[in-house]
Amino acid sequence: MERRKVDILCVQETRWKGSKARSIGAGFKLFYYGVDSKRNGVGVVLKEEFVRNVLEVKRVSDRVMSLKLEFEGVMLNVVSGYAPQVGCELEEKERFWSELDEVMESIPTGERVVIGADFNGHVGEGNTGDEEVMGKFGVKERNLEGQMVVDFAKRMDMGVVNTYFQKREEHRVTYKSGGRRTQVDYILCRRGNLKEISDCKVVVGESVARQHRMVLCRMTLMVCKTKRSKIEKKTKWWKLKKEECCEEFRQKLRQALGGQVVLPDDWETTAEVIRETGRKVLGVSSGRRKEDKETWWWNEEVQDSIQRKRLAKKKWDMDRTEENRQEYKELQRRVKREVSKAKQKAYEELYTRLDTREGEKDLYRLARQRDRDGKDVQQVRVIKDRDARVLTSEESVQRRWKEYFEELMNE
Repeated sequence: MERRKVDILCVQETRWKGSKARSIGAGFKLFYYGVDSKRNGVGVVLKEEFVRNVLEVKRVSDRVMSLKLEFEGVMLNVVSGYAPQVGCELEEKERFWSELDEVMESIPTGERVVIGADFNGHVGEGNTGDEEVMGKFGVKERNLEGQMVVDFAKRMDMGVVNTYFQKREEHRVTYKSGGRRTQVDYILCRRGNLKEISDCKVVVGESVARQHRMVLCRMTLMVCKTKRSKIEKKTKWWKLKKEECCEEFRQKLRQALGGQVVLPDDWETTAEVIRETGRKVLGVSSGRRKEDKETWWWNEEVQDSIQRKRLAKKKWDMDRTEENRQEYKELQRRVKREVSKAKQKAYEELYTRLDTREGEKDLYRLARQRDRDGKDVQQVRVIKDRDARVLTSEESVQRRWKEYFEELMNE
């Protein structure tokens, strides 16, 4: 995902038992569901910057799960599905399609839907009679399971995205095993949103599993830009823990107060002088939201290594020589070593400080971070109206709260 710049990835046949969300490193978070460690299992992997956009996670079964995300007022539902194989019982297949139907029916028509699924069926080449839901560029002939995919697309007014883009067969085949070359993995979206998809193809050379290959789709959401809230810059009062900063602050504050030992009677004036002195001596934050990353072990050596790695990457992007590539790879390895050393040093210091007040704070901070990582929804930013539609604007959310409390207090 990092190498191919993939933001959202649907995974199937994971065989991970449990119903969890967890950070998996490299800036990605995994949401998954499975009831057996030997078969089935589905999941969705998100880039960490989109984790705050998650509003709802529905784990229907070990074959179907969905995530609802909100991007500047636009709702995007991502569904990961894993259909039973050709040899499975008809009852199991019907249960899968029934679950998928229920998920789709629970999503309001105004919201976007993208399904990434291993349907274990062939929709086939050509689209005679099915022009409204698929293109001409499938692979080989349609089978019964592929017909189920097409029928589902018609029921839900969706399009089979893979089949709309003319690619070489190598970039359409999603499953290769021995002499078999088939197309069983598909991406579906609402027909009305097909115009937002600019490309869809199979990525050759990325071995996700022994036989399956990644299907990559580029989608650009058309959103209405909302007015951003004013950035609040905060004084770095925490620097007063350092003795030298504390002493400098005292001296500057005495100078600002005209050398007085006793504070003036007018508290508002005094408070403003203290705040202004704090801003000058201690500095202010950028006002940007901090990313939820475990960087409490961060130090200057790591920061310096990463900066040099970034410069090497820019150099390699501009001039693709083998020398620049080797320099970038070496700095990548060095960053990993520096991070490993910094973490080890930070853990050792944490162990020695456990009996102190500062050590307890570090431990609680780490525990809170791990607890947040395990939650599906990081924070509640929107609510639903009476008809279960998600409200995103501040005015509509406040109006709904007002209605709710008026009903609650005036029964």
